[in-house]
Amino acid sequence: MSTTKVRPKETEAGPDGDGFVCAFNAVRAELVSTLYFVLGNQDDAMDATQDAFLKCWRNRQTLGDVRNMRAWIFRVGLNAAKDLQRNAWRRRAKTIGDAPPPEPAAGPAPPELLEEKETLDRLRVALKELRAEEKAVFLLRQNGDLTYEEIAELRRSPVGTVKTQMRSALQKLRRVLKESM
Repeated sequence: MSTTKVRPKETEAGPDGDGFVCAFNAVRAELVSTLYFVLGNQDDAMDATQDAFLKCWRNRQTLGDVRNMRAWIFRVGLNAAKDLQRNAWRRRAKTIGDAPPPEPAAGPAPPELLEEKETLDRLRVALKELRAEEKAVFLLRQNGDLTYEEIAELRRSPVGTVKTQMRSALQKLRRVLKESM
């Protein structure tokens, strides 16, 4: 998880948008990962990320007004994920399963990798137990590496509410993870 914040001044977007493309590429992997946990499907996460890029690209002329480009990109990405969830056709479509994306075939995995995979699987199950707002706050804080203030601004809610949602998410995750061990 990267702790580097991408600020508009660091990524001036000229008429061709090179700075924006670099900024988006810098957070793309974390955005896909966050949207995967929101949507529960790798393909949907990739679709929402692509939609977010297009929406950001169409609004790149407003980059001068953006104080935190990373937060702006995550906000657009979460909105794209919500739009995808609301899409009636997608709700009717049957998913093949909630399994994580397939990993490349290789030799036997070392015990440390198997333990890490089991922990991530338990975390995925635990995340499904969270309410939507708790999940969003948790993922923005952990994957998006945003501060509580940035999350509050993104979600248009008070900082105290965001902190309460994070505390609730952490309590539920601890409980679910303890039960699954």
